[in-house]
Amino acid sequence: MTSLPLSTPSLLFPAISLLMLAYTNRFLGLASVVRKLHETWRATQEPLLLAQIQSLRRRIQIIKHMQTMGVLSLMTCILSMSVLCFDWQPAGQITFGLSLAFMFASLALALQEIQMSGGALDLLLKDVKCREH
Repeated sequence: MTSLPLSTPSLLFPAISLLMLAYTNRFLGLASVVRKLHETWRATQEPLLLAQIQSLRRRIQIIKHMQTMGVLSLMTCILSMSVLCFDWQPAGQITFGLSLAFMFASLALALQEIQMSGGALDLLLKDVKCREH
């Protein structure tokens, strides 16, 4: 097996950092929408709003899992770089592989959340279409 240079895990740092920033922005955006919807729901008790809030709750849970996987990816990437500094190649390769696996899991969850986001928008558009007739 070939050796893993220290520079390879360091390439993940900017990608993971950008992902975490995007996930945090997505979380904060959803939190703002939830607060507004909750306030409107308390005033109107409209069932469509309750369905939207439930969908947002699930999406926020997914984003929390995305963030967790992203943090674990960053942590294992740091661990990989640390052990590679001591030239512990097997440990460095294993931890780098774990870092990639965590990043993959994070991206898979992001894909799921994006699909849910589209579904939530479709729910709104269906309501508009029903009110047109």
